[in-house]
Amino acid sequence: QVQLQESGPGLVKPSQTLSLTCTVSGGSITTNFYYWSWIRQPPGKGQEWMGAIGSSGSTYYSPSLKSRTSISRDTSRNHFTLQLSSVTPEDTAVYYCARAQSLEPPGPGATWGQGTQITVSS
Repeated sequence: QVQLQESGPGLVKPSQTLSLTCTVSGGSITTNFYYWSWIRQPPGKGQEWMGAIGSSGSTYYSPSLKSRTSISRDTSRNHFTLQLSSVTPEDTAVYYCARAQSLEPPGPGATWGQGTQITVSS
């Protein structure tokens, strides 16, 4: 059974770059027909799909975040990462990674990590 675990700094200062890692166990990130996504949920708001990397390594981004977002992977470590540049307090959210067979939304059959709280504050 595949499991996903997010890891990150917890607290980031404004204007810095946020880096998060999603470590996958029980399955390979190169398995065909899956997308590995990042989704966030700000306090009091709905979920926002940020982007994904496919099993082939192709990347997909939300148009609203594309200029600040980069998703990559390390197949030897079976993890994928999110970098979000020039963060502001509006980027404060719980960040999730997920595996799904669709991009946006991940769909009811998706497997999610437990999420990690990221706060942007000086």
